[in-house]
Amino acid sequence: MSAFFIIAVLLLGFLIVFQIAKASEYVAVLKGEKKTFEQNNRINGFLLLAFLILGLVGVYWCNALLKPKILGEAASDHGQKIDQMLYITLIITGIVFVLTQVLLFWFAFKYQYKENRKAFYFPHNNKLELIWTVIPAITLTILVGFGLYYWFKITGDAPKDSLVVEITGKQFAWVYRYPGKDNTFGKKYYKNINEAQSNQLGLLWDDPASHDDIVTTEALYVVKGQPVKLVINSRDVVHDVGLSHFRMKMDAVPGTPTTMWFTPLYTTEEMKQKTNNPNFEYEISCDQMCGKGHYSMKGIIKVVSQSDFILWRAKQKSNYAQAFPEKVPSAATPAPAADSTKSAKPAADSAATAKK
Repeated sequence: MSAFFIIAVLLLGFLIVFQIAKASEYVAVLKGEKKTFEQNNRINGFLLLAFLILGLVGVYWCNALLKPKILGEAASDHGQKIDQMLYITLIITGIVFVLTQVLLFWFAFKYQYKENRKAFYFPHNNKLELIWTVIPAITLTILVGFGLYYWFKITGDAPKDSLVVEITGKQFAWVYRYPGKDNTFGKKYYKNINEAQSNQLGLLWDDPASHDDIVTTEALYVVKGQPVKLVINSRDVVHDVGLSHFRMKMDAVPGTPTTMWFTPLYTTEEMKQKTNNPNFEYEISCDQMCGKGHYSMKGIIKVVSQSDFILWRAKQKSNYAQAFPEKVPSAATPAPAADSTKSAKPAADSAATAKK
């Protein structure tokens, strides 16, 4: 509270000084003090140039300082294309920004008020208006076209060899479902949702396809180099699956499944080495305000090798086995070993009989 009060006092002091300076300038003009006015005008012109130079240096310095802390290297094939599109956009807009700012401040300095100078009245020019309308329109159309191309690719049909995973948002966590050996998701119905009975997604147990579905909240496991298709759902309100490391995001809407796909390029262990961060994890963030616990809605993605994924999947129990452990046949127990002493005695007796 004290910090806010200090900032407010400083701002108020700045406004008071500014208003006093402006009032003094107007009084000087009214008194006919042209020399003072022209001197202040020149000072303001040089200050504009100084502000321009310091501003451009500040932009460059901030970019150099904060760039390594923003997103880092894209970890998916789509992410690399999106980064490329972003860099092209930044280059184009950066060039326009620098040119317009330099011209703005230079013109303000060069064409400052002079008693013998008369402003040129220039109300209309069809050629100039056509140039500064058509060129930006064409440039923006091309950029939007690339954006639409990548958008349709991300949300379009995934490759046939894709790993299909269903991700469902709820207040305030993510639930992941993998199909079983039949590679088919079982049916579900929202009225069947019952966490007390280990049925977070409302699976229909009457559907045999649901008996081998794997449901977990631990982490989303995917394979490096294999396309991943996410089928996105919500159990309550609108959430949003945000995958910043892969440059992907998609709303999770109740009753309306959405999809997107990508191909991971680096395992979690490889990214730990690339980032020099032994605690690195791919994260899933909810990019939609979904309630008071929104801040805690964080998920983990584990990108692993094919062999590690097979090993992880083999250790998982199906949701049906968790809900009805008594109905799942246990592994056959081995038959007890025969008593060697009992089997040795009849053999000895038969050998003695044969000798007789």
